[in-house]
Amino acid sequence: MAVPHDSHETSYLLPPNSKDWEGRGIPDFVYGQEELVLEGIQWPRVAPGLPEDSVPPSRFDSVLCSAWRQRVELGLFRYRLGELQTQTLPGAVGFVAQLNVERGAQRRRPQSISSVKQAFDPALFNFTKIRPGEVLFRLLREPHLPGALQQEDILVMINVSPLEWGHVLLVPEPTRGLPQRLLPGALRAGVEAVLLSSHPGFRVGFNSLGGLASVNHLHLHGYYLAHRLPVEGAPSEPLDPGGHLHLLQAVPAPGFLFYTSGPGPDLEALIGRVCRATDYLTDREIAHNLFVTRGAPPGKTSPSSALTGVRVILWARKSSFGVKEGEAFNVALCELAGHLPVKTSQDFSSLTEAAALALIQDCLLPPAQAEEVQAALVALMAQDEQ
Repeated sequence: MAVPHDSHETSYLLPPNSKDWEGRGIPDFVYGQEELVLEGIQWPRVAPGLPEDSVPPSRFDSVLCSAWRQRVELGLFRYRLGELQTQTLPGAVGFVAQLNVERGAQRRRPQSISSVKQAFDPALFNFTKIRPGEVLFRLLREPHLPGALQQEDILVMINVSPLEWGHVLLVPEPTRGLPQRLLPGALRAGVEAVLLSSHPGFRVGFNSLGGLASVNHLHLHGYYLAHRLPVEGAPSEPLDPGGHLHLLQAVPAPGFLFYTSGPGPDLEALIGRVCRATDYLTDREIAHNLFVTRGAPPGKTSPSSALTGVRVILWARKSSFGVKEGEAFNVALCELAGHLPVKTSQDFSSLTEAAALALIQDCLLPPAQAEEVQAALVALMAQDEQ
């Protein structure tokens, strides 16, 4: 049964007795077009802190954070996330580094992956095997929202090894057994989750197989980070005549930028373009990472530019199967965006911008292959114009 829009947030909390969790059912978070907030979300002069400190927090923020906090108190995470030690690395990029020792030590070991196109294996860990209390709610669009040809059933669940406050996974109906390959319905849910939050630092991302996805079961990440990131206002140059694809510049790694000014036909067109690009990469065994954030329009922007729309950034990269031990951080969706969760105190105190850039650039495609991918994606965008 759908939870009414004005329902109290306690509808999303677990019963006190864990024996009652199994039969409780999953509450629905049903949202309408009016809750997709585009205008008026900006970084305040003082960092906003926890999501509840947003003025005012959206219904989405209130529900997610209250349910997430309860799961912390119930001990459903692998570790209790405290306030993370954070620093902005000196230099031109503006890396935001955070010390997260527990995630480095206690997260689930990545599955054995050998292909970007690897099939789903029900025998391995997947999101049908989690504890009932880990699911916060089902994210549902109102049926009459424009553009959606098919209603996706998206479960929002805690990431038991959180990167930051409010770290959740967005999982299309787990029983479908979908491999970690981006689909339009999942991307739409991710972009709309960003628009449902009134916190400028709620971001969503996707790691492909070979791009450090640790579970081969379709999921996106969402989390709060109360800091600007380089990708929000970095300048870009257009790559196609239609202006649908841009090359992001002056960030840790060159990325393909897609931009939408809001929900409706423009957003639906963006979702189609992005998924055609990720399909191209997956079919050719090219690993990739994707990051969704509020940001400035393409062009000659600056780090302080207004957050007038949503940026979707796609990076093609070398495949990396397994986690590299001994590195200060592993390069995936948040690191490419400029957020560096560091594993040890020693690395956190000694990390420099130059060392971070070297780690990231070591994961990028060779120049000749990068140019080939760029030309192919430009050609894909041209097909949209025909």
